[in-house]
Parts: sequence; structure tokens; C-alpha cells
Amino acid sequence: MTLPALRDDALTVDGADVVVRLSLPWIRSLPLSSVLDLALSIDGAPVDDLLVDLGGRLIAPGELAQETRWWFLQDRLVLRASTILPEGVHDVLVTFRLAIPYLPAGPDAPLTLPFEVRCELTARPETSHARASEVSRDVL
Repeated sequence: MTLPALRDDALTVDGADVVVRLSLPWIRSLPLSSVLDLALSIDGAPVDDLLVDLGGRLIAPGELAQETRWWFLQDRLVLRASTILPEGVHDVLVTFRLAIPYLPAGPDAPLTLPFEVRCELTARPETSHARASEVSRDVL
């Protein structure tokens, strides 16, 4: 059984940044290079300056294709953007595709699954997020 991709504590505000923690919606761990076409919208507005935070190293979503690290089931991928967001309830939409490297979908390509995860989340200050919770941790 997988965890929900966006848990109740997934949306936080860190100064002038918004942070979204995304759980892996798959039954097995996958390489980070499996994440394709990652996009984030908040309250219907696309987030254009989206970055992925890998333990303090910020990369563009397209750069995940070169990553050799893995996204483990208990980890959450940290998405970060320089967007001022007031505390309170917001509509969060994350879209992406996962290439499943061990499931072929044709002679030269893995199975690729589209994901669209939408949730009403309450933005809280980043300091209130327990980074080392009993359920998950950030991808490093």
C-alpha cells in the first residue's frame, strides 16, 4: 500500500518560499530519473520557478533525469518555489509522469504513467514541519 502523494502536512511556507513535499505514489522505490514533466500549480496558478530540493541542493525538475539517487517509499520529494503564499487553505496540484524502468511498454521504452495529484492543503510555517517524522523523510 502506498502513502497518499500529498499528505496533510505537505504544504509549508519558508520565508518567501513555498515548499511542497510529495510522496511516491508507487508500490516500489524508483530512481529519481524516473520522474518526468514535474509541474506544480497553487490555487490554479502554475509555478514557473519550481525547483527540487535534494538535501539543500536545488535543481530544476528537468535535471532529475541525470540523478542517480533513488526515491524510496518512505521519502518525500521536496518541491520549492519563490512564491509568497499566505498561511491558510490552498488548492495544490502536482502533475508528473513516472517511467517504470522494470516494466517495458514497447521495444525501447519503459511503461510511463501519468499522475495528477490535487489536494486542498493548509499552508503552515516551515518550522512547524517535523522533518524526521515517524512516517517519512525528505529525499536527500
